[in-house]
Amino acid sequence: MTFVFHHDTLRKNDLFEGLPSNHLDSIVQTGQKTRLEAGDFLFHQGDPARYMYLLLEGRLKLVQYTQEGQQVIVRYIGPGETFAILAVLRDAKYPVAAEIVRDTTVMYWTRTMMKQLMGMYPGLERNALRVMADRIQEFQDRIRELSTERVERRIARALLRLTRQAGRRVQEGVYIDLPLSRQDLAEMAGTSLYTVSRTLSQWEAEGIVKCGRARVTITYPHGLVIIAEDLPTDDSLRR
Repeated sequence: MTFVFHHDTLRKNDLFEGLPSNHLDSIVQTGQKTRLEAGDFLFHQGDPARYMYLLLEGRLKLVQYTQEGQQVIVRYIGPGETFAILAVLRDAKYPVAAEIVRDTTVMYWTRTMMKQLMGMYPGLERNALRVMADRIQEFQDRIRELSTERVERRIARALLRLTRQAGRRVQEGVYIDLPLSRQDLAEMAGTSLYTVSRTLSQWEAEGIVKCGRARVTITYPHGLVIIAEDLPTDDSLRR
């Protein structure tokens, strides 16, 4: 993996937006790398939050466990995304676990190092606060969805989030390019496996999605948007 790859990855990330090249050079040089395989954990829920991470390649998911032992998928992380920024802003514990979904390489910085970098480059600190605010807004939106919206809308919104994070255009539509079981989707939407299975079967019959073993393709994206946003149905727009 080359230095240029890291540099380009930093430029595309909101945390490093607007920083000049020499600042990015310093940030890359102070980072360390590690590689993990699918099924590994980068950290566990409740571990001391000592590092901030940038995912260079692969994919992982952030998972939270309830006191009853239930698993909730909070977010999928893809190449170029930073996570665990909390670690550099406060002395805390990770509120989630990071489970590797696909063989992954990450770059990471210690809390001490990131605080030093933020002191040297004020733009980095401003960006970190903005990213944290965006994540808080995202979680607030998720809580509102789980509390107030019909289950079909929650499932549709979860799929649309995944298409933005991991969608890839294919002949049939938009393929969600990560292993995605119906149980995973149920955990993201805050519902049961039975409800997700029933809903996907109905949508598959209507030509909105096509499902396989741990894979989903959105064959009629606008139909999914109609469900997610509770819009009037217009069959004339169907492909």
